[in-house]
Amino acid sequence: MNLRNIIVATAAVLAVAAPAYADDDIPVGTVLAAKAHPAVQLTSLTYTGQVVVPTPEINQGPFNQLVRRTTDAVLNGRIADDEQSIAKYLFQQMGADVDTYIRPATPNRVVDAEIGGMCTGWWVTPDGYMVTGAHCVEMSDQALADTFSQQALTKFAEEDAQTVLKDLQSFEADEELVKLAQQLYITFNSSHLQIENLRKSIAVLQALPGGGVDKTAKPVPAELVSVGESYPGKDFALLKVNGQENLPTLPLGDDSDVRTGTTLYISGFPGLVTNTPFFSLESKLEPALTEGPYNAKRTTQEGVPYIQTQAPSYHGNSGGPVFSREGKVIGMLIAGTVSEGGEASENESFVLPVSIVKEKLNEKNIKPTASLTTTEYDAALDSFFKRHYEEALPKFREVQALHPNHPYVARYISESQQAISSGKDESPRPMTFWVLVGGGVLLAVVAGLVLLMVLLKRRKRPQAPVPYVPYQPVSDVTQYVRQPPQQAQVAELERELAELRRQLGHRPPGS
Repeated sequence: MNLRNIIVATAAVLAVAAPAYADDDIPVGTVLAAKAHPAVQLTSLTYTGQVVVPTPEINQGPFNQLVRRTTDAVLNGRIADDEQSIAKYLFQQMGADVDTYIRPATPNRVVDAEIGGMCTGWWVTPDGYMVTGAHCVEMSDQALADTFSQQALTKFAEEDAQTVLKDLQSFEADEELVKLAQQLYITFNSSHLQIENLRKSIAVLQALPGGGVDKTAKPVPAELVSVGESYPGKDFALLKVNGQENLPTLPLGDDSDVRTGTTLYISGFPGLVTNTPFFSLESKLEPALTEGPYNAKRTTQEGVPYIQTQAPSYHGNSGGPVFSREGKVIGMLIAGTVSEGGEASENESFVLPVSIVKEKLNEKNIKPTASLTTTEYDAALDSFFKRHYEEALPKFREVQALHPNHPYVARYISESQQAISSGKDESPRPMTFWVLVGGGVLLAVVAGLVLLMVLLKRRKRPQAPVPYVPYQPVSDVTQYVRQPPQQAQVAELERELAELRRQLGHRPPGS
């Protein structure tokens, strides 16, 4: 055995003893969701105000003319002469030109109203800048009027219709007549509606200190820094939540990171969960992850590029980040296909590319920054998913110290502690341990070599002459040949060294 063989043998021992990380087949989405979700937040847009509508009054002159025309139509046989047919004809004619037959009068009727919706946003800087969709932070005047009408005016329309039907007590009002009367006043109220004392508020639903998105979460006001044009325009908005530090953030990728056929991942808060009464608040406040292929790149008539994907999305997902499998944001979910009935369809979703997001951030001199919280948290998750719980635990505690409001770190601290207590930890030994083990093996091999050299020298010393004994044949007797004592000792030593290497090679990393 020469020096080269000693080095090779020692390296082999160290290679066997070196720790191997757990190589579980963890889905891409599992790791991606764990790392991304702390930076994904539920946002809310709320409008409050007073809906003011005048009292409707019959414009007597035009109405009398209508009655005369109706009478002529009955006499000429153009309409039936029963009271039901006459009443329906009157309401149909009035409904076709409401402002001619009904005029606004006093007093005004006032009702307090509140409308709004939920969307998704995500942190791009540790100090509280957030990206979301333009349509998530404002509504057009027409959309406001339509939405307030649906909420506040239904009550007025029903009251007005009942008033008219009371004046027609001699008629037996059927369902068709009631609908005609209601629609008449719905049209009047909508066209004369005014919204006063309108106030808009934008908030981010954020966890309180304690490390959990649960019933301690509360809305935190957000300032609207900039807003683009709603879809099909550059549907982008930038928010700022003051008083923040060490927030989890998301890294931005490039448009070229993905192409047709690439799997995309969408994170956000589907309205079918956040708007249902059946789920707890805690479960509503955890983002959902969906995935699907990149289908095509589209361009709107306004010249804005959008990515078409089959990753499912729903109302409430709007503004949510869309990821490549490497975990970088490649766009923002903005819109989805809608069925003929107005329901969201999961067949196709449309994503504003990350290049537009970067363009809009640059306009406000906002530079996306990876926070120390995110760096430490990602490193802790890497250890956690390798089952290196003792290694992950202090990293998670560091995250909690950096950002006490972190929504998920407390959960991972608890799970790591339970795994360690259950003996599931597979953290590798420090490198110094394996160096000491390797050094011990090297010393043992060197010591064996020295002993071997001593024995070999002894073997080469001159021997005393052996007297000549004539050869005598041996018959019917088995002849045994005994090894010299020195050679037997060398063989035994080599066997012991081989056994030592074998035992070290099969020793588990944690022993």
